[in-house]
Amino acid sequence: MIKSSERKGWNDTVSVSVQSENGKKILLLGGSYQQIVAIEAAKRLGYYTILCDYLNDNPGQKYADKFYLVSTTDKEAVLEVAKKEKIDGVIAYASDPAAPTAAYVAEKLGLEGNPLKVVEICCNKDRFRKFLQENQFYTPKTKTYTSIEDAFKDVKRFQFPIIIKPVDSSGSKGVTVLYNENELERAFLYALSYSRCKKIIVEEYIEKKHPYLIGGDIFVVDGKIILWGLMNCHRDNRVNTLVPTGKSYPLFLDEIDVDNVKNTLSQLVTKLGIRNGAMNVELIINKKDHVIPIDIGPRCGGNMIPEVLSDIWKINIAEISIKAAMGDTIECKLKEPEYHYATYNLHSNRKGIYRDISFDKELEQYIYRKVLYKKCGDNVEYFDNATKCLGIIFMKFDNLDKMKKILSEMENHIFLDLDITENE
Repeated sequence: MIKSSERKGWNDTVSVSVQSENGKKILLLGGSYQQIVAIEAAKRLGYYTILCDYLNDNPGQKYADKFYLVSTTDKEAVLEVAKKEKIDGVIAYASDPAAPTAAYVAEKLGLEGNPLKVVEICCNKDRFRKFLQENQFYTPKTKTYTSIEDAFKDVKRFQFPIIIKPVDSSGSKGVTVLYNENELERAFLYALSYSRCKKIIVEEYIEKKHPYLIGGDIFVVDGKIILWGLMNCHRDNRVNTLVPTGKSYPLFLDEIDVDNVKNTLSQLVTKLGIRNGAMNVELIINKKDHVIPIDIGPRCGGNMIPEVLSDIWKINIAEISIKAAMGDTIECKLKEPEYHYATYNLHSNRKGIYRDISFDKELEQYIYRKVLYKKCGDNVEYFDNATKCLGIIFMKFDNLDKMKKILSEMENHIFLDLDITENE
């Protein structure tokens, strides 16, 4: 029962006094809309929830028992909160930037978590590429730069097209595909603007064997993968070829390719030394049938990937993620999926003021959940990274061909009412 609510001094703490059911405390790093599910899961499991976020208007603070206005990337400040609160576990749910902080705090306090050095490898693209090379995984030709001058000197060493991206961002922020060197400076500066450490990585573009990237979440317990949440990663080529617009299940791959993907991920988990928890993954199979890891994030995926996987397998991934962070025993009984599932990230190819969004009757019959981030009067931005998403719809189909058809023509089923604020 809530007894009090107050705002305090040095770090703008919001405190709500609540008695936890089991006396244990968990520190959650990040209070966005997509992270509320983790706060709710922790409370259902009986834990006292403490939240850190750098935004004073984050929605998660309304759900947590206590809130600290602290950046989740400030390791020492978060560690101070953790010590003050005498926490029993820490988690960065669906957040790449906060994952190293969670690992740092866990390591300093002797709590459950994956090794900090491993998490830092996964969260840093140049370190991850180096790890892949040193451990005989397939990986594209790549190099890291801090100056545009060095990049210009080396660009002819690469075969176009190339990809330029920050070494330390997620959600396709700051990423560009270049087909010649004419836009190199613009792409470099764009990537640099999203890099906290001011480093960018250049790598050769990989031609895929299949239409879709392979992505989703896996879950590791005692060093073994117990959940294979692999899905097709969709893009809207009319807007941006790099930013995810949703996922679909089952995976559209031959059995031998699925086995190769699973074998690659199992080797990665073993060689990295991942012990427990969710891993967000993205891989490509190239024209030579090589499985190439693109990104491995030591946390649950964004864009509500854990929610759709929970629906597919009839489990609660947020809850088992909390249990993993607290060192609790995990039981994961999967039920065979009865439907074909998909998510779609609502987005716009124009800037404007949001009025409404609607769906035609054909699509509406397959939608079983809508999560809308915008309300009338909110600003809408061009969809050039995952943070510009307007919301997510969840769909399920009893016919695979029907799902494929609907997903191939989503723009014909969705109607976004927008007051345009830019010149067409």
